[in-house]
Amino acid sequence: MNTNQVKETLDKYVMHTYGRYDLVLDHGHGSIVYDKEGNKYIDCVAGIAVNSIGHTHEKIAQTLTQQAKKLIHVSNLYYTEEQAEYAKRLVELSPHEKVFFANSGAEANEGAIKLARKYTGKSEIIAMKNSFHGRTLATITATGQPKYQKGLDPLPQGFIHVDYNDIDQVKDAITENTAAILVEPIQGESGVRVPDDDYLPQLRKICDENGILLIFDEVQTGFGRTGKFFASELTNTVPDITTCAKAIAGGLPMGVVLSSAKVASGFNPGDHASTFGGTALVTAVASCVLDIYEEEDLVNKSKENGEYFMEKLANLKEKHDCIVDVRGHGLMVGVELNYDCGNLVEKAQEKGVLINVANGNVIRFVPPLVITKEELDEVVEVIDEILP
Repeated sequence: MNTNQVKETLDKYVMHTYGRYDLVLDHGHGSIVYDKEGNKYIDCVAGIAVNSIGHTHEKIAQTLTQQAKKLIHVSNLYYTEEQAEYAKRLVELSPHEKVFFANSGAEANEGAIKLARKYTGKSEIIAMKNSFHGRTLATITATGQPKYQKGLDPLPQGFIHVDYNDIDQVKDAITENTAAILVEPIQGESGVRVPDDDYLPQLRKICDENGILLIFDEVQTGFGRTGKFFASELTNTVPDITTCAKAIAGGLPMGVVLSSAKVASGFNPGDHASTFGGTALVTAVASCVLDIYEEEDLVNKSKENGEYFMEKLANLKEKHDCIVDVRGHGLMVGVELNYDCGNLVEKAQEKGVLINVANGNVIRFVPPLVITKEELDEVVEVIDEILP
């Protein structure tokens, strides 16, 4: 199909739940993608923080082929070596002891909410305004953005929202029925909002004092995105439960719930499940992703290149009065402007860079962790050109 045929076919047959840009992507490698006409783009969206190892990594292609010839899927009623090996590796990289396999960030957060309620026997979850936790009914209710909840009433009960980065509001919201506090270490969808350095440690202290579980939603921040494998490491704050997804399996759908063995004991056989969670195929690929992270030193590259990128963007702030703030960690970077800047997405696309705007006025950069300094220089040049 040519470009127009692809767009016409999708518009005709697929439910209109996405506002798509006028672009048909065809192939890619590393940090670069190409459209059907062969035009080149530096990808600073990366599937929304998914493609950390870049596009079409050769080792992933090899692992997919080899595993597909061996075993793709069996029920979780049976053991598989691939799942066992990956579970061990992931848990040993984390501050946790147990893992549950799901297929997405929303599923992981849904599982975390269920686990917190099952373990504590309590029902209330304190979440943050302007957060984003997924599109299931429970996770969309946990999401502190009413615009995503319109037309979905009645929503599940038991979710209380307070301002992000406000400890006093958290304290005031705690009741005898509070099971957990659910928080993103850095809020992504609301514009790469970074909390004060003592915010997450204070949440840990509050939870310990009140017998409450602390849940970190690291769906977007996990797996090296912030220059640490887990964003919790930025403040040395260990949550009771961590959820991850996006970057785990090189673009394959995968999510995980990680917790201590004690908290994991809240689940008994039959309490929670996922037909496709942790298949032999996806866990084999996820193990390969960890190999690539180690071999290519991607977590350190994220930190180093992120600092380089933010310095370049900070220089633009001196030049463009419309830039309010440059913030982030690693290669999770936000540039806040003093106006709604959705039109910049197409302007950047015309110049060969794919960007994303969050919360109306923040350019969000979450490129592959394999992006080079030279490519980041090109991105900065394009941003310089399209800003007023």
